[in-house]
Amino acid sequence: MRQVGIFAAAGLYAIDHNVERLADDHENARRMAERISASRRIGLDLDTVQTNILVCTLTADAPDAPTVVARAKERGVLLIAFGSRVIRAVTHLDVSTEQCEQAADVLLRVVEA
Repeated sequence: MRQVGIFAAAGLYAIDHNVERLADDHENARRMAERISASRRIGLDLDTVQTNILVCTLTADAPDAPTVVARAKERGVLLIAFGSRVIRAVTHLDVSTEQCEQAADVLLRVVEA
């Protein structure tokens, strides 16, 4: 990685300007987790949600991860598939609490459909 200074500069900027609001991202992830954990088609241990990253397992009767990712994207929610039955969502400073709640609702609709 010859251009690692670019990544380092982004990290330094984040430390200097966004550390205080990082707790908001963690809280948004927690709210999303609590909301989607109600689905019997999503496996999620709430104890693992300690940062702004959510990792969920989809049960056998749910659509597979690539399908969930594609359907969520059609509705404006970006997720990542980690294998055939695992998805990841990340909250960040460009996503409001309301948008996180909407994203959780979209994910539930996609998984329950």
